[in-house]
Amino acid sequence: MTTLTQLEERVRREVGVRLFTVLAWVPERRALRRVHSSHPEQYPVGGEKTVEVAQGWLATCVEGRRPYLGKDRAAVREIFADHELIESLGCGAVVNVPVVDGDEVVGVLNLLDAEGRYDESSVAAAQALAGEAAAALREDATTAQREGAARARRGGAA
Repeated sequence: MTTLTQLEERVRREVGVRLFTVLAWVPERRALRRVHSSHPEQYPVGGEKTVEVAQGWLATCVEGRRPYLGKDRAAVREIFADHELIESLGCGAVVNVPVVDGDEVVGVLNLLDAEGRYDESSVAAAQALAGEAAAALREDATTAQREGAARARRGGAA
């Protein structure tokens, strides 16, 4: 099984990336939970948020299982509430690729780099690597379910 750190290294070599995160999709809460980050100080692992992106993004990337390509800062600003932090890291382009395991979306790969850095060939390269994240995301979901069940047995204490 490829680890998410190994996947990040491949993404760096084969696609190029300044900021790389992997988010697990939590469908019952319509939320995304960060399970890997190249910048843990700015984007810590474990952070969970309801989708803080434009409405069409969720329909495209998670529900539609299609990648999203934002080639410039304007596209990043339109989609992400945290665009100022993204820009402060030197990023102005994004590729989001759904990770599908079997028949369900289990997460999303987020690749960000300098404005103009990504095009359709970048999307294709990222899609080719997305499957490698499926096993790690499935394991993460199983672990989260076990931890949730353990908390429930303890009466909900964290």
